[in-house]
Formats: sequence, structure tokens, C-alpha cells
Amino acid sequence: MTNRECSRPSCRGEATTTLTYDYADSLIVVGPLSPLPEPHSYDLCERHTDRLSAPQGWQVMRHAYVD
Repeated sequence: MTNRECSRPSCRGEATTTLTYDYADSLIVVGPLSPLPEPHSYDLCERHTDRLSAPQGWQVMRHAYVD
């Protein structure tokens, strides 16, 4: 357990991924939970990660661990 909650309002789910925005490239990057909380990123639970959608014209890049 990470003891970090999802950044979405009213969600108390355990954070599993970290989301960051690259505004210059209209890109959303979602990857494994960062080791430490970052002030310009968002930690998301599995449910909100799965439901993530990008604004029109933006792309989503998803990184995952490979065993």
C-alpha cells in the first residue's frame, strides 16, 4: 500500500499511477506511480486511470512495467 490517495475529488482509492501533462506537445503521460508525490502531477487510482480520456487534439501515452 502506498498511503497515497487518488487525486480526483471525492475519491479515496489507492493511487496506482501518476499522470503528467506536456502542454507544449498536447500530451498526457500516464505511468507507474512515482516514488514521491510531485507538485505538478496527479496520482490516480486504477478506476480513474482506466476511465481517462484526453481533450480533443491531445494524445495519451501510457507507460507500464514489463516483467
